[in-house]
Amino acid sequence: MKAFLILEDGTVFEGYHIGAVREVVSEIVFNTSMAGYLEVLTDPSYAGQAVCMTYPLIGNYGVCHEDMESKQPWPDGFIVRELSAVPSNFRSDETIQSFLERHGVPGIAGIDTRALVKLLREKGTMNGMITTNEQFRIESILPKLKEYRTGRVVEKVTCKEPYVIEGTKELSENGPISGSSHFDAEQYARFMESGKTEGEREKRPSLVRELNGAGMRVALLDFGAKDNIAHSLAQRGCQVMIYPAGTTAQEIIASKPDGIMLSNGPGDPKECTEVIAELAKLYETDFPIFGICLGHQLMALATGADTFKMKYGHRGGNHPVKDLATGRVYITSQNHGYVVDMDKLDARVAVPAFVNVNDGTNEGLSYTGKRIFTVQYHPEACAGPQDSAYLFDRFIKMMEEYKNA
Repeated sequence: MKAFLILEDGTVFEGYHIGAVREVVSEIVFNTSMAGYLEVLTDPSYAGQAVCMTYPLIGNYGVCHEDMESKQPWPDGFIVRELSAVPSNFRSDETIQSFLERHGVPGIAGIDTRALVKLLREKGTMNGMITTNEQFRIESILPKLKEYRTGRVVEKVTCKEPYVIEGTKELSENGPISGSSHFDAEQYARFMESGKTEGEREKRPSLVRELNGAGMRVALLDFGAKDNIAHSLAQRGCQVMIYPAGTTAQEIIASKPDGIMLSNGPGDPKECTEVIAELAKLYETDFPIFGICLGHQLMALATGADTFKMKYGHRGGNHPVKDLATGRVYITSQNHGYVVDMDKLDARVAVPAFVNVNDGTNEGLSYTGKRIFTVQYHPEACAGPQDSAYLFDRFIKMMEEYKNA
């Protein structure tokens, strides 16, 4: 079946239909990752957008349900050059086609994705329509495209009720095993003494880092959180209490956490006015706070900074970020269309901590006189490099200092 992608500048791409048979208007963005398409599809940060994958072949390893970052796909549409009909992977549970169809996500394949991405880079992110209607009238479609707004999508993706994920309890020679947040110090000591080879001894430092959060209680505000944020904390022994985006600062404070995590999420951060007001109250407390992506932007807005929309954003798994404190560069996973304006940053409140090596935009802040730091990129990765996972350990160290103060 023929399908068409119509952009708000009047450009039309013709291809063939994939996924669900449904017409959709959305913001068109692109992701440069070579793998991890399932994690992209199940990232709530894509709510209100249709994603074009720049890698030419998608679906070749199928859909592995275990790798999903949430319970469902969130993009309005999916755009690829070629969709593999037969996955080659022993872990595959279903094809991308059946996955998209089952969840009602329409898409288009067979178009020149290079031309589409070049257009978006030159003109900036545009709205578009995916349709199978061969009799479309472009003059009636263009006004709809210009009017489209993603709106308050955080309300759509956040959890409805609070819930808890327990931390790591036990160790094996292969690493931590998920379970209770109780930490067995004797078992840990026995493990540390059990190494018989140099290779086994070399594994120990990473295991120490994974478990140094044992007993810590983290309040995670869910603005559209990827599952691996909570998982990264639980792996390190933390008990993670996950709250809806609309939870008040008073409720968070009353739960007496050791630290507060602000998650990623979709849309324009300035739309989240109620959340920003509550974060301003949390800023006035002494709690350690770690923010990721949208959480980073919201904390900046809550403390008087500003954000603006980028021309076409950062979406992919290979973005270089420089740590301004050490000069070291990390390769990071990113997904955002808005950024904190460093020209309007008050150094008495926060200072830049990370910068994007490609375009110089802000990638993180350290808050002056506070146990608060935030990053624009995704240290939990999935899909993407694990270079910056150490930031979870930094957060845990801040919580330890807070508890011992």
